[in-house]
Amino acid sequence: MARHFGTEIISGDSRQFYREMEVGNARPTAEERAAAKHHFVADRSIHEPLTAGGFEREGLACLQTIFKQHDHAVLAGGSGLYLRALCEGLDVFPDVTDAARTQVQELVEAQGLSGLQAELERLDPAHFAVVDQQNPRRLERALQVCYSSGVAYSSFLGKRAPRAFRCVYLRTHPERPLLYDRINRRVDLMLEHGLEAEARALFPDCNLPVLQTVGYQEWWPFLNGNCTRDRAVERIKQNSRRYAKRQVTWFGRGGIYQAVDSLEAAVAAVLAG
Repeated sequence: MARHFGTEIISGDSRQFYREMEVGNARPTAEERAAAKHHFVADRSIHEPLTAGGFEREGLACLQTIFKQHDHAVLAGGSGLYLRALCEGLDVFPDVTDAARTQVQELVEAQGLSGLQAELERLDPAHFAVVDQQNPRRLERALQVCYSSGVAYSSFLGKRAPRAFRCVYLRTHPERPLLYDRINRRVDLMLEHGLEAEARALFPDCNLPVLQTVGYQEWWPFLNGNCTRDRAVERIKQNSRRYAKRQVTWFGRGGIYQAVDSLEAAVAAVLAG
């Protein structure tokens, strides 16, 4: 797409930002980066995390520069929240207090995921109905805002700044058996290319939020002596398939993303959009 339109690529993969995470993120190769200029690929350390809000600010500045020279830009990646932040903007929330963080942490320690689910359903049933109820970080964030502000998390939604550009949303749509086979083969290739060694090098920082990521987090129990290597690899494949399933659901909502199966179809959708 970038070569066709003679333009540049912004990575919307929230883990490809980090220099130390290469193998487990299937970072674009040197050849791919030479074929088209890429932004937000290995441009910072895991010790300088980039939030979705930070990506929105930096991405808008990057787009402003790209659009001075090109009519199109390509945003690629699978981190739905980050893609939405750049394309549509994020809602503005109040600052989270230390007391709210402590309250949520105590709830997690006492009751786990089920406690988070029950509390959010009680405080904000509207948001509970649409949030990923199996994602503890999403639930924790919503509850922190509820506790800090004294009102529902959902009351802060829908207040976004307009964009000065038009977005065309495209997705691939491989059949589920083919998708899962590709995931399994990709994990095998990552292992051949040194995924375990990369995980071992990152193990001292394993508690960082950016390393609570599929492809890395499964190694921590193994490196702590709590499971076998085979079990760690099995869990990487299993969790990758589950993540892909959630992505399919995310990008299938609302009919915003058009399914395309070729470059020609993608270009036609852009020109018609």
